[in-house]
Amino acid sequence: MSGSTGSIPHRLREVRQRMAAACNRAGRDEKSVKLVAVSKTFPAKDVMHAVQAGQACYGESRLQEAEPKLEALPKDLDWHFIGRVQRNKVRKILLLFGTIHGIDSIKLAHHTDRIAGELAIRPAVYLQVNIGGEESKGGFDVGQIQELAAELSQLGNLRILGLMCIPPVEQDQQAARGWFVRLRELQEKIAPEFGPEFDQLSMGMSSDYELAIEEGATVVRVGSAIFGGRDYDE
Repeated sequence: MSGSTGSIPHRLREVRQRMAAACNRAGRDEKSVKLVAVSKTFPAKDVMHAVQAGQACYGESRLQEAEPKLEALPKDLDWHFIGRVQRNKVRKILLLFGTIHGIDSIKLAHHTDRIAGELAIRPAVYLQVNIGGEESKGGFDVGQIQELAAELSQLGNLRILGLMCIPPVEQDQQAARGWFVRLRELQEKIAPEFGPEFDQLSMGMSSDYELAIEEGATVVRVGSAIFGGRDYDE
């Protein structure tokens, strides 16, 4: 579903203002939070409206959809892969995207590390945590990632920046806040295994990015609040 292109710059400006206000409430520098505009399902012309409004970082989740879009748009944009990573598509993803959100298993981490070594690159990645323990979602269990932190930290071809989550949908905002707190506390707990570069939290989407920023998000992934509604959740 394509958003109303005329309103994209206005929506983008409003998201940025809300991000700045959330940073202010939390006593944070607004520059400490990166906005990934989730452009999946929206055409290149919609993305171009956001580019012209100053947005440089975008998120896509399907290679087949993303490839022609990346080809059509300016080459200096910062592309993040935010979808489920399939092992047989890792090489292509690494060639197209500078950052991957969602390394969700130790097997995938080792495979991605090996392919990155073959390509002689060192991509930025986030480890996806199934923070709510939901069967419908991928990611490391909370206990599992603590056990595997030392092993993951030895993957020398990956720049593991931090943790990422898609928390359970909550009707109550304070309940939603609790999941972000839990991810932040987990990141702080295992950070000594990884070193100073492991200080990022990719959490928060259109419905809850302000809460996520208040609880420490350094990256928010916002789509429908910028581009308009979709037929399914981000």
